[in-house]
Amino acid sequence: MPDAEQLLAAVGARGWTLAVAESLTGGLVCSTLVEVPGASSVLRGAVVAYATDLKAALLDVDHALLEARGAVDPDVAGAMARGVRARLGADVGLATTGVAGPDPQDGYPPGTVHVAVSTPDGTQVRSLRLAGDRAAVRARTAAAVLALGVEFLGRPG
Repeated sequence: MPDAEQLLAAVGARGWTLAVAESLTGGLVCSTLVEVPGASSVLRGAVVAYATDLKAALLDVDHALLEARGAVDPDVAGAMARGVRARLGADVGLATTGVAGPDPQDGYPPGTVHVAVSTPDGTQVRSLRLAGDRAAVRARTAAAVLALGVEFLGRPG
């Protein structure tokens, strides 16, 4: 949970708010954040868009992008992070998309994940190939997006 605490502190130090868009992590990122006392002063909320069509409907991910590349794509992760910022009225958006397993999805093997952070200063996406079973891939994805957020915003004080 250190990255969750550091991310919330970094967002709060800027006077900003945070929102999360999750697919394969299914709420795990938001759950990790709300374990930190005082998270409510920064965290606006989360959208779990597990189904591909919900990424378009709830997060404004372009239909053409989803049709062309599917949900397991770095540009989709970036669009999800930007979309959740806009939809939830937050300054910072985090996003996760990928394949937790055990089966492949859209031709991608389990452990193929993309995480993103979006702020008024821009969007950064990181693509990863994570080892482990379904639970491990989900946990490592949640940790990776929190770490990316801390890196992008910088560690507080």
